[in-house]
Amino acid sequence: MLNNENISLHTLPNGLRLVHVRRPSPVAWCGLAVNAGSRDEEQGHYGLAHFVEHTIFKGTKRRSSTRINNRMEQVGGELNAYTTKESTMLYCIFPGEHLERAVELIADLVTNSVFPEHELETELDVVLEEVASYRDSPSEAVYDDFEDMLLAGSQLGHNILGDEKQLRTLTSTHCHDYLRHLYVPGNMVFFSVGDTPAGRVFRLAEKHLGLMSHTKQGIERIAPAMLAPQHKVVDLGLHQSHTIVGARVPGMYDDQRFAMSLLNNILGGPGMNSLLNVALREKRGLVYTVESSLVTFTDCGMIQIYLGCEQDKLKKAMRLIGTTIDSLAQSPISERRLDAYKRQYSGQMLVASDSAEVTAMAAGRGLLYYGDVSTLKENIDCILSVTPVQLQQAAQAITLDHCSMLTFR
Repeated sequence: MLNNENISLHTLPNGLRLVHVRRPSPVAWCGLAVNAGSRDEEQGHYGLAHFVEHTIFKGTKRRSSTRINNRMEQVGGELNAYTTKESTMLYCIFPGEHLERAVELIADLVTNSVFPEHELETELDVVLEEVASYRDSPSEAVYDDFEDMLLAGSQLGHNILGDEKQLRTLTSTHCHDYLRHLYVPGNMVFFSVGDTPAGRVFRLAEKHLGLMSHTKQGIERIAPAMLAPQHKVVDLGLHQSHTIVGARVPGMYDDQRFAMSLLNNILGGPGMNSLLNVALREKRGLVYTVESSLVTFTDCGMIQIYLGCEQDKLKKAMRLIGTTIDSLAQSPISERRLDAYKRQYSGQMLVASDSAEVTAMAAGRGLLYYGDVSTLKENIDCILSVTPVQLQQAAQAITLDHCSMLTFR
């Protein structure tokens, strides 16, 4: 569990914000959280954010791609990255004694990457294979297509991976421009988790990242328009149906987010006793899986309920989903029942906090988007403060008449 004494914050003269979480362990994490993702791509360059995440490892002014890949692996560590619609995470996991090696490598990548054309051509094939692989997995592809449907016409309404036609137009210049405009001190946070004192972490960050001087470029993000609910079926010749039903909800700064997060966990969280799992799978065997997820962006969000089942069982399963949500929307639940849900969710949050990876990513994202890092206690207190009426209001926002639905079959 984090407490305020474990968390140290600092800002370099160039505007780069730093957060270090002191955690006794021989293994450490550090990286950069960048406020840039697929919604920040220009039309015609879809897939660029993810492509930069791949090709930033392909060579710097100082290192070849082979030397980059080997730099952390030689000491038993890892270098990795991932892209979302609004952010990119670039990070290392390593034996704590090699902190400076990790910080210097990350600094080299964001300040000196050269994006050699011959390497881009090779990596393009890797990315295109990833695109093809995702399309071959309907249980995964349905999520992206549902988001595109719910957010159609907006910066958020296109797949992170891009498509083959646009990916083939991307060049080294596009990658350089994206890095120069968005990987800037005012648009990033350096995060660290490990047993090193905060002062040393911050000195190393200033030594290797303090010389970055390019200024923050304005990011124009326009909130997606609210669209009428849609129901769409895509025939793919499948034996099973893969369905997502969901609705737009408020974003990450809205006060309703804690009630919505608790509701999401009650409906289809990781526990076997989630309402939808009990109603659809355990009691009736209608589905082989059902789960709920909450996605929040800076200006909007969505709840998505996924179910995989045989096609002739879909209608009955959907009726039960509607009934389950209605039961929470029609009247406030009892304090006793709500307290049980809160205890379960709080316990899950506590268990998740034992992961250094969860701690590192949460620290980076927290400082990036909220300007601070919440402690576990603060987050649990917010969940414990949710009232029956607030939970009811959250459920009322996602009854099936508010929902869109996409089925691959």
